[in-house]
Amino acid sequence: MITLYGYPKTRSLRISWLLEELGVDWQYHLVDLQQGQHKTAEYLSLNPAGKVPALTDGELTLIESGAICQHLAQKYGPQLLPQAGSDASGQHHQLVTFILCELEQPLWTMGKHKFALPKAQRVEAILATAAWEFERAAALLESWLPDEGYLLGEQFTVADILLTHTLNWAHGFKQPLSEKLDSYRQRVSARPAMRAALSKELAALPQASES
Repeated sequence: MITLYGYPKTRSLRISWLLEELGVDWQYHLVDLQQGQHKTAEYLSLNPAGKVPALTDGELTLIESGAICQHLAQKYGPQLLPQAGSDASGQHHQLVTFILCELEQPLWTMGKHKFALPKAQRVEAILATAAWEFERAAALLESWLPDEGYLLGEQFTVADILLTHTLNWAHGFKQPLSEKLDSYRQRVSARPAMRAALSKELAALPQASES
């Protein structure tokens, strides 16, 4: 059985979305960040970093969202990856790396220095630099994005999940997006699997259970 440990609207949504796209059996285990459950000994035994997501697949435990996505797609949904060794596969590797290392990181810098880090470690002056870095990365990625379809054309891939999730973060952080990027973000976010994944994560919250 596949178990995803997460919290709504964090990086765990990438995984729950992918699992819904794959149509495999899986269960969601809420790690309530508001209650400090990510700091408990039980959870730290799964993810020593004390972050979400974590995923167990049989005897395997993984904690990095990019690695989890690649593992799940290779094992359960090769249709969500280009053929291994192809030129398209090389492009896909490049896109995944760029999204995780260049596009997402300025946003996470903003998040850390707005709310995630202890107040004593937050540096407000870094926010403008992070916004500048994101703008440059977004402009380059936009130049790679086709006018229609997905990143690699007609094939929907793991990279599209990672990009759309990251652009949704940017939208939530009120970072300006070009018309082309925002149109792509809204179009891909409307996929039924994404909506199902978000609903499943939100339904696990205590307030949802009590209502």
